[in-house]
Parts: sequence; structure tokens; C-alpha cells
Amino acid sequence: MANSVNLAIIVGRLGQDPELRSTPMGDSVCTLNVATNERYKDRNEQWQEKTEWHRIVLWGSLAERASKTLTKGKRVYIEGRIQYRDYEKDGEKRYITEIRAVKMIPIDYERIQNEIAEEQVKYDAEIETDDDLPF
Repeated sequence: MANSVNLAIIVGRLGQDPELRSTPMGDSVCTLNVATNERYKDRNEQWQEKTEWHRIVLWGSLAERASKTLTKGKRVYIEGRIQYRDYEKDGEKRYITEIRAVKMIPIDYERIQNEIAEEQVKYDAEIETDDDLPF
């Protein structure tokens, strides 16, 4: 039965610039480390902040776009599925959890704020002043 869902949505900041590389077959793959923060009050009513790091893997044209548009500190929206892998290093088996992204949207708040400000200026210019009224 295929009635299951594996979906992760992450909105956070990049901890470092994207790392783009190619597989031996020539496929593009990009890895990102994205931080999410949670703020909460502890038992003593003191504010605490907890940061979680998420390893994101993007493939193909999505990987190439991420490497061109994202930089350390930028906000990003990621949608994908959680996957688990294991590998061996120095004779020791290691495990890794990552999100294989299917959607990546850079979040550029500064650009959005500038666009809103420009629209406000246009709107303000269109509003009639008392001097413009015919009575």
C-alpha cells in the first residue's frame, strides 16, 4: 500500500556557501547546511534558543540553481523528503540523515521590502492632495 508521506519543509539560513560538485556520471549535486531556530521558555521562565542543522542535498538543475543563487547567511525555503544513508569511513560505519530537496526557493526579504517600499511610493504619488480637489 502506497498511502504514506515523507515530506520535510525547512525554512532557515545557510551556514556556509553551497557546495556544488559532479558525480562521475556528470550529474550535478549540491549540498547545503541549513539552520533552523526554536525559541522557548525553560522551567525558570528564561528564554532559550535551540539551533538545529539540516543537511540538504539537491540534484541536477536544482543543484546548479542553488549554487548560483544562495550564499552563506541567506534564507531559503526547502521542500523534500527525509532519507537515511550509511557509509564506511576509516573502517567505521557512519549514518547520515539528509533531506533530498525537490523544491528550493531563496527568500530575499531585503528585495521584498524594497519592492513594497517602491509600490508604496507609487501609491502615495497617486493619492490626491487637498490642493488637487475641485472644491
